[in-house]
Amino acid sequence: MNFPRPEDLLPHRPPFLFVDEILDLVPGVSARGRWSVTGDEWFFPGHFPGRPTLPGVLMCEAIAQMGAIAVIAGGAAAGRLPLFGGLDAARFRRQVGPGDDLTLEVTLGRMSARAGKGSGRALIGDAVACECDLMFVLVDA
Repeated sequence: MNFPRPEDLLPHRPPFLFVDEILDLVPGVSARGRWSVTGDEWFFPGHFPGRPTLPGVLMCEAIAQMGAIAVIAGGAAAGRLPLFGGLDAARFRRQVGPGDDLTLEVTLGRMSARAGKGSGRALIGDAVACECDLMFVLVDA
């Protein structure tokens, strides 16, 4: 299947767009995508010199962006923008560095006209690098 480009759905732009490709999308239900971490990203020189490591909070942001794609593509949120309302149960299981390809997976949970929940994870191959539960609020775009 052909899916839209992430930037066709999200308002995010480099250097803060962390989804390179949508791999699977069930609008309003779930989404799966990829972020290829090149090593040229702006944060690596300072995090950490000599041992470049993707900050965990940016993995959570990438998962949230994948979730936003699922929400926005659902149609019920047309003209709305999902913003972080909370983050629970974040766990970082594996270091991520230059050259790693992260698969981002999100499943949406309870949704209302004003807010919603979801859960997601970032994987390298079959290994979980990060997992978290997301809460978001919908605002006018």
